Amino acid sequence: MTRSPGTPLPPPKARRRLRESASLTQAQLADRMGVTRATVRTWESGRRTPRGRRREAYAELLKTLAEEESAAAEPAPEAEAESGAQPAPVPVVVAVRTGPGSPAEAADSLVLPAKALSAEERQEAEPEREPEREPTPEPKAEPKPVALTPAQAFDALYEFGTPALVRQTFLLTGRRELARESVERAFQTAWENWPEVARDRDPVGWVRAVAYEYALSPWQRFRPRNRHPEPPPADPGDRTLLNTLLRLPPRHRRTLLLYDGVGLDLPETAAETEASTPATANRLLNARRAMADRLPELADPEVLHRRLAEVASNERLRAAKPPTVRVGSERRARFWTRAAIAFTVALIGTTALALRTAPTHYEPPVSPGETVRGVPPKVAPGALSDEELELRQKLRDQMQDGPERLTPRLE
Repeated sequence: MTRSPGTPLPPPKARRRLRESASLTQAQLADRMGVTRATVRTWESGRRTPRGRRREAYAELLKTLAEEESAAAEPAPEAEAESGAQPAPVPVVVAVRTGPGSPAEAADSLVLPAKALSAEERQEAEPEREPEREPTPEPKAEPKPVALTPAQAFDALYEFGTPALVRQTFLLTGRRELARESVERAFQTAWENWPEVARDRDPVGWVRAVAYEYALSPWQRFRPRNRHPEPPPADPGDRTLLNTLLRLPPRHRRTLLLYDGVGLDLPETAAETEASTPATANRLLNARRAMADRLPELADPEVLHRRLAEVASNERLRAAKPPTVRVGSERRARFWTRAAIAFTVALIGTTALALRTAPTHYEPPVSPGETVRGVPPKVAPGALSDEELELRQKLRDQMQDGPERLTPRLE
């Protein structure tokens, strides 16, 4: 996350003159820079100045336009005029400066390279040339760009954005392992939603927002690994700056890191933090005021940016390889898919069992017994007397059924 703190820019009138000399409209320039036409208008009027990676890209583009203007002003040699060879168009490349150190390790401007300009745009950007006297040879067919597979594109995005994202997340949380885990989890989510991420204007910003949300999640404090503090930075100044930064509220800390650390402008910071522009401006002012109260030497935003970059660059932060992240994402997706299938099967089985064992008609419940009063208690039978025994024997000897029983008998 290192960048040159103050890239010089031409005056506003010179910016407009360079654009008009290249026959570019404000809409075409805005399309190359990836901003709106109103933003280019404010840059050329002097009301606003680009910051961060847009400042670097805008300065490089103006430098290229100035070189093209000076080259067009010089008279062409006679040999070149007589040869009749068509000069190759000079493409405009929006470069991203990364400052001292390794570009991959200390990348600050986390955006994908600008898209290649079409043939019509290059023709509009070039100054008009006089008609050639001799017929020009047919231009050779340009080789078609090699299409990357989704895995190759993901690996390129991961290697490009991971070093800076891990350092930013470390400044956001103060924990090395949590920063690494947050970035890897964000890239796993990006791989699961790759069609959406691949079409996004700022894929690294998409991943950065997910990583920040994961790192600042409230449930992180309940994890046993995050209950114990990690070793602080070795340098006392870095340790003081990091402790001061971690004392800020999470929303203020995130706003300060995006604006003064990454280099986003105020609308972009507001959009990424899901807040209004006035609320984001108040958070930024409060965060700067709190930092200046504890560390007065960091009152200048440029000094604060440089110190944040130094603290992040002094830490040794590691990250997994792209294939490991992709395989981990696929394993996690398979696990949750199988868990969802198992839960669905269990739910269907439970429902079928309930339908099979449930009663098909209404059975009224048995009312509880009640005591009935006024009925004499049942007396248990005792021993029979002689008369009762004789009567019982007489009844047993007689016929129990048949017509003879109904016929009267004389005795």
